Amino acid sequence: MSGSTFLWALVFLTSLVCSACSPKTGFVHSASLDGDGRYNIKWGFDESTITFEAEVATKGYIGFGLSPNGAMASSDIVIGGVLNGSPYLLDYFTDSKRKVHKDPVQSYKLLYGRENDTHTVLAFSRNIQTCDDNDKVITGSTVRVIWAFHTEDVGASGPVYHGMNRGRKSLRLLNPGTRSSIPSGTAFFDLQNEKVHVPDKETTYWCRIFKFPEMKRKHHVIRIEPLIQKGHENLVHHILLYQCGSNLNKSEINREHECYHPNMPDSFFTCETILFAWAIGGEGFTFPPHVGMSIGTSIDPVFVLMEVHFDNPSLQKGKVDSSGLRLYYSPKMRRYDAGVIETGVWVSLYHMLPPGMQDYITEGHCTQECLQESLNSEMPSGVHVFAVLLHAHLAGRAIRQRHFREQVELPPLASDDQFDFNFQEFQPLSQERLILPGDSLITECRYSTKSRMNMTWGGLSARDEMCLSYLLYYPRVNLARCESLPEITGQLKFIGVTEIQEPVTTWPFVIKSPKKFSNLSFTEAMDKYRWTRKRGKEFNEVVRKLPMNVRCSKIGQDEWSIQGVIVSPPELKSDQNSEDVLPCRNVSESQLESFLTVFLTACLLLILQMHLHL
Repeated sequence: MSGSTFLWALVFLTSLVCSACSPKTGFVHSASLDGDGRYNIKWGFDESTITFEAEVATKGYIGFGLSPNGAMASSDIVIGGVLNGSPYLLDYFTDSKRKVHKDPVQSYKLLYGRENDTHTVLAFSRNIQTCDDNDKVITGSTVRVIWAFHTEDVGASGPVYHGMNRGRKSLRLLNPGTRSSIPSGTAFFDLQNEKVHVPDKETTYWCRIFKFPEMKRKHHVIRIEPLIQKGHENLVHHILLYQCGSNLNKSEINREHECYHPNMPDSFFTCETILFAWAIGGEGFTFPPHVGMSIGTSIDPVFVLMEVHFDNPSLQKGKVDSSGLRLYYSPKMRRYDAGVIETGVWVSLYHMLPPGMQDYITEGHCTQECLQESLNSEMPSGVHVFAVLLHAHLAGRAIRQRHFREQVELPPLASDDQFDFNFQEFQPLSQERLILPGDSLITECRYSTKSRMNMTWGGLSARDEMCLSYLLYYPRVNLARCESLPEITGQLKFIGVTEIQEPVTTWPFVIKSPKKFSNLSFTEAMDKYRWTRKRGKEFNEVVRKLPMNVRCSKIGQDEWSIQGVIVSPPELKSDQNSEDVLPCRNVSESQLESFLTVFLTACLLLILQMHLHL
């Protein structure tokens, strides 16, 4: 065999072997799983495989797992390390009693491992769908990642207990993601509270007005990231940024007060158009390269209001917070201006959930009528949605944003079947979605009130509920909110209310008859009603068919003409599953891949041997 022939054969077979056994993914995501930066991961995925790299501050074993609820029980776990210079990796699972078992099917593949005097690094991969009942299927929904490590490696009797070196974090592993990197030296400005004394009550919304920096010409905001004061990661639940009326004067700058308070400054009422939303657990958001948030022109925000939701269920005293947002901006123009539309259920007491329900569904409609009027006037060719933030409170279990065209359902814009109140962020769409005039959207929220004894009401507190989705889209049009609210009359009729006291002079309004509810507010009457699971299910079916009040508002305080009109829910022609789960791989495919790898490796060794004998 000639030298050139040997070289070409070697290169060819090496490339085949590498293509058969190497992961085809890069690390496009990263996260620190603990607050002290001791456990860091990177990951990436393709159509069938997900690959991780863990870097942990230990010379012992590393544990990484996928849990149904953030606890140890019924979890899919992999444990590995580097022992005497050789990396190792084992696939485990836990039963309902948290006992650790070695998985008969070793679905995780070790790629490489190394350690130094302080850290261990392990890289491993697995199929997204392994078809192993002991493994957790990875979908586009939120995943509860659990982690642990120990100073010792795994011994013959298995891993020793990790002690306090453990934790959990919610991540969206199959998030298509956006490039978080921006050009070095990109200008930015901060919107931060200044030493807010957080009240010792469960829920506080704190508002402050800012003025954007003056620009001599148009710029685009290209990235927004949270500035959460260290140690307050669980105190600051979400931050909303609103555009205020352009006629405010400089005296309003830095004015702050508790939001939604009777003594709230009048200027706050001019701030109704949402510009951006961040929620707990979320990282920063980088706009796609062809889109930015416009600032510096006559129709762009000048004054903005930042609303911070402090969630303080343990009623901690003495908390002082200076959290906020950082906005990166560039004079280099992008093709499109971004906008935000709030869709879902109008926040109101008319949105109510009975107690004791394992599964209760709420639907908020962005109606065909609203999108028809607004988009026909503003952008007949439609708008493109590129990211969605799904938002609910503590009772929320799953949310999806459904999309209809001519009453026929399309795949959902976004969904999360494992919703986590403590992890809410904008989900970039893998493909932008066109919304046309006459389309309609439904924000569908599933709740569990199984442990609650009283009604849950639509409202601002974490113990109240919301059902909202925020759509980031382009090009920007004059539409800020597209929501609905079920009529109250049909809800009251369900519990037997026949008449309310008029004129209405109090809120919540008061019931007149029947006698058993007389002189009670409608909220008290709903709580007094004897709810059962059967009645709750029947109530749910009634509410989803009730006429609804349309909210269709413009930027600022103006409204489209359809606002306030009563419409019936649309008749839907189809339904889509919210999760696309990969089918199980054919066993023969997996066996063929393994055989091919072994065969090609043998051929490579044979060629080397032949060459050495020549």
